[in-house]
Amino acid sequence: MIEVYVDGASAGDPGLSGAGIFIKGHGKAEQYSIPLGRMTNHEAEYHALIKGLEICIEKGYQVVSFRTDSQLVDRAIEKQFVKNASYVPLLERVMELMEQFDLFFIKWIPSKENKVADQLAKNAILKQ
Repeated sequence: MIEVYVDGASAGDPGLSGAGIFIKGHGKAEQYSIPLGRMTNHEAEYHALIKGLEICIEKGYQVVSFRTDSQLVDRAIEKQFVKNASYVPLLERVMELMEQFDLFFIKWIPSKENKVADQLAKNAILKQ
């Protein structure tokens, strides 16, 4: 199973944002810092998850376990529902991508367990 740690960060809310993705499995680790442009922190969290899903699909991973420190994102996926209408297209995209895996898991973790993805997200902000 592939473990994927994702985090979004924003310098301001909204502000320049970045996605951090740390993938480990099959004896190797991959790191991605992806600039996202200007958006809110919550939007950056969703985009980090979407980018992580897209990378895993591109690499042909079929059994994935995602970790996020965003309770908002974790709960939205669990309930397949968001209150904020601006997040609806983001959740729909996540759900669409999730269907492409044989097995998909997502789990909320405390921020202290997501430090690598957090640093990668912050580094992505600096690339803009």
